Amino acid sequence: MLLVVWIVVAVLAVVVLGSITYTLVGALGRLTGELRRLDGEVRPVLAEVQATLDRAAAQRAAGTPEPAPTAR
Repeated sequence: MLLVVWIVVAVLAVVVLGSITYTLVGALGRLTGELRRLDGEVRPVLAEVQATLDRAAAQRAAGTPEPAPTAR
């Protein structure tokens, strides 16, 4: 009788660990998708910021005054 109890405990432990693993793998997949979408949204902004920094550095190197910032 005690052997049956231990077998049931082991089976329940495997089921619980399996469900936790399944949930974590699903969450990891969703997180990966979100990060890819975020990267796609941030890349153009990053490129624009980099271009602005490059223009500002070129203007400083050329000695031309920088235009006044405009309010958006």
